[in-house]
Amino acid sequence: MSLTFYYTPHSNASRIRISLNELGVPHETVLVDLKAGDQKKPTFLALNPNGKVPTIVLDGTPVFESVAVQIALGERYGVEKGLWPRIGGAEHLQALTWLVWSQVSLASALIRRMQNTSSYVPEDQHNAKQAEAAQAEIQHLLGILDERLKDRAYLTGENIMLVDLDVAATIVWGMHVVKLDVGRFARVKEWLGRVSGRPSFREEMPLPASAA
Repeated sequence: MSLTFYYTPHSNASRIRISLNELGVPHETVLVDLKAGDQKKPTFLALNPNGKVPTIVLDGTPVFESVAVQIALGERYGVEKGLWPRIGGAEHLQALTWLVWSQVSLASALIRRMQNTSSYVPEDQHNAKQAEAAQAEIQHLLGILDERLKDRAYLTGENIMLVDLDVAATIVWGMHVVKLDVGRFARVKEWLGRVSGRPSFREEMPLPASAA
């Protein structure tokens, strides 16, 4: 089996690199310099017509979109290594659910918050009402996550899975870009500490100094 990983630091590809570090799967990493326009070159667009990272080539087949990449890695390598639930079981369905929830619900709210508060976006484009609405949604979503962790150590049960790494990485990204604070959600905070403390995670996406 062959695996090539197209990667840019401090991007969505960081979530995939955490998973690859945890899985310990041999692979080739190709750095994509976004500032130099590597993602717009015909050779890269032939793999990912969106011109974005992450992208992998798994046994000759390109896979793009971060959720699809995580699922591909989980199903190909994670089951054997105990980092992805058995395909078709209840835990597997929950892993898929929370993986998509993280990117469709939580990440979307974090991006809206960033667009209306962050220095990454010109201040004259900020909208206070949209920022407030995004913040309220983020808090609601963190409450949902906190409830999910009420009777289990990790999202699908008592063992850490790639989905935990992925959701935690989204939260840590939020800590960096919108100063997300999970302090009032005790179960989320404890779970995040366990996940973010793993060497595979800490190497790629350390907590902000204020939260470490």
